[in-house]
Amino acid sequence: MLNILGRANSINVRKVLWLCDELGIEYTREDWGQGFRDPKDPAYLALNPNGLVPVIRDGDFVLWESDAIVRYLAQREGRGDLYPEGLRERATVEQWMNWYGTNFSQSFRYAFHGLIRKNPAFADQGRIDESLRACAGRVAILDAHLAASGPYVAGADFTLADILMGAGVNRWMHMPADKPPCPAVAAYYARLSERPAYARWFNADNA
Repeated sequence: MLNILGRANSINVRKVLWLCDELGIEYTREDWGQGFRDPKDPAYLALNPNGLVPVIRDGDFVLWESDAIVRYLAQREGRGDLYPEGLRERATVEQWMNWYGTNFSQSFRYAFHGLIRKNPAFADQGRIDESLRACAGRVAILDAHLAASGPYVAGADFTLADILMGAGVNRWMHMPADKPPCPAVAAYYARLSERPAYARWFNADNA
């Protein structure tokens, strides 16, 4: 059985958990990370030398990096609807997955830790405001894209791009700050919230 190592309140772990529920994959999970077992423990570092969550063990196969994990699981289950085989279709999914990782998720990091986690290392109000502005700019890009090409990130169908983007949109929607209107993103968030697996792992309590 698939074994997932990582705390369930980690956004990267929850991406994997959400996908597992969408795919109907049975798994066991071990709590590792902040507040639980230390991922700098030698036993964990032997699996992931970066000391970060999540890690999966699929039999004797070990894999880390959440985006690699979701790709692996979709392909393992033969879900070409989530991770298309067509060159252009897959490239579009990859484009938005990469944009989430390199742009969107990085933009809200400081504000999230300052406003949600109340981490004293992220208490500079100027940097919080800068992070919120940066994130609002990314959300505006996503809003325009969804309005023109939705209902999902890669077009008509739900894909792995939505697994990543849905995680980020959840954080944005629950950010305790004034936010510019984003009607297409709000509709997208409502659409995702109708999915039982998304509602399970991404709600106000685990934002």
